Amino acid sequence: MRLFAACWLGALLWLFGVTGALAQQAGPTAAAPLDPIVLSPAQHLVPLSGRSRSWIDPTGFRTVDQVEASAPGLSWGVHQRDRRYELDDKALWVQFDAQVQGERRFFLQVTSSHVSKAQLFYRAADGRWHEQVAGNSQSVSEWPVPGRYPTFELAGPAERPVRYWLRIEQEHVDFSAPLRLYDFASLLAAREQNQFVLGAYFGLAGLIALGALANALAFRDRNFAVFALYVGALAAGQLAAFGLGEQHLWDGATRWNEVAMFLLPGISSSAGIWFARNVTEPARFSRALDLAVWSVIAALLSAAALDTVLGSPASFLLLMVLTLVGIGVIVGLLVLVWTQGEDPHIGLIAAGFVPILLMGLLTVLAGLDILAPTPLTRDGLALGAALGLPILFYALSLRTSHRREAQLRAAALTRHDVLTGIAHEGTLLQRLESAIDRARDLKQQCALVTLDIANFDALSAEFGRETADRALVVAASLLRRAATDIDVEARVGEHQFALLLESPTTAENAVNRAQELVARGLRSSNALPPMASIKFHAAVALLPHERLDAKASLQWLMDALEAMPADSRKAIRPMNF
Repeated sequence: MRLFAACWLGALLWLFGVTGALAQQAGPTAAAPLDPIVLSPAQHLVPLSGRSRSWIDPTGFRTVDQVEASAPGLSWGVHQRDRRYELDDKALWVQFDAQVQGERRFFLQVTSSHVSKAQLFYRAADGRWHEQVAGNSQSVSEWPVPGRYPTFELAGPAERPVRYWLRIEQEHVDFSAPLRLYDFASLLAAREQNQFVLGAYFGLAGLIALGALANALAFRDRNFAVFALYVGALAAGQLAAFGLGEQHLWDGATRWNEVAMFLLPGISSSAGIWFARNVTEPARFSRALDLAVWSVIAALLSAAALDTVLGSPASFLLLMVLTLVGIGVIVGLLVLVWTQGEDPHIGLIAAGFVPILLMGLLTVLAGLDILAPTPLTRDGLALGAALGLPILFYALSLRTSHRREAQLRAAALTRHDVLTGIAHEGTLLQRLESAIDRARDLKQQCALVTLDIANFDALSAEFGRETADRALVVAASLLRRAATDIDVEARVGEHQFALLLESPTTAENAVNRAQELVARGLRSSNALPPMASIKFHAAVALLPHERLDAKASLQWLMDALEAMPADSRKAIRPMNF
């Protein structure tokens, strides 16, 4: 345990050292204005990385007029896609020149849903500033081009390049997102594809959550209840992180959106650890281990709440580190149960967790500035969840079925024979009484076939009691195969059985069923020794007979079986036809 704690402490110190070193890296060298971007009808997508320059306003208060006037003396650097900008109380300015040719409309998209405020400025033909504003500081419906990401329309066709000034504010986390120019058709296609994929994912998550909740209520299964909560929290966190909640659910609630973007993912991480704790049950191994898991959950929730209140790089770093610890806790719990070998379904559960934990790890490492931001670190958790959640649902279903099987067997003891698994005499008499009454009312006939293993004592004497018991199980299997969905097969004595054929039926059908059972009994079975077979004697009657009730009818046929000699050559005895 001490070694485990020491390893975690060393890893956390290393993470702090790496993030500190990354924060101290020098920025890019100054850059002169770059060549204008010519947007011809043949172009559909143009990244601004390497084709624009950037500068950070340390005060965060400079206006576009001030930046334009002092631009030659500012330390501009070439904007690169993989560069991170720390913007707390600051503002990022990105400047580029572009000239639209032809009649197509072009748009600038800031591919990040975490931007607090984005403004695009350019001078119109009359020399006045044209300003567009988007970001989390205002409702999506008020954006110039509503959507998941801040998007702005560029100026129309012009004879000379237009200079654009993009101002970005972002608190809490570093800014690092692709800046791209799209023509209208490409932008629309990208959005439609994005909405289709995310719609399919959230539809899958919703279906799994509803299925888990239904199973939790139907089977009173705590694991399914916690799983439903975890899936719901995970989906809610991703709705906020992807900007879909702001776009479709809480448009206008700008303060809540800023809170939800960081609070809900923290809650979903805590729910994931809670779910892992429920399926692994660490309290079986150590009470201290279980308390440690609860401590991590409480610490992660507290860090998420603290980060919501403070919104500082330090609080966000704490949240990321504790999320990393939570991933380690889940892995440790799965490995512990795997090594113990007590749960036959832990391998499938671990397989469901792997893609979620792997993609979550990439997201956390990107948040800690250890990995460069990529589409996989930004949206990979949805891919991992889409792969892992169905596996986890299936694993829980198997586990629930396995556990309920024992409960169902115990409950079935009141209605079924313990050894053979078919109905016992009491169940048969209930069904037989109903069948006789129904046959009388409808003026129809049902049939009762009783069977006796005539060579049971011989099997027991020659091969032993175990073989004789196997013969009983084989006989019950033969009755199941001979019965239809509405018939009832039952064990009514030590080696006597009965098959109720529901009405309407005929004497010919009853005799055929008895002949089938007698013939199948004489065939060899893998469950019996090579020279052993089952010799059935059968008594068959059509019911109702005279005024006999169910119990009297069964006793009448049982007496007929008992009267048949063990070496009788006639194996089937019709009673009333």
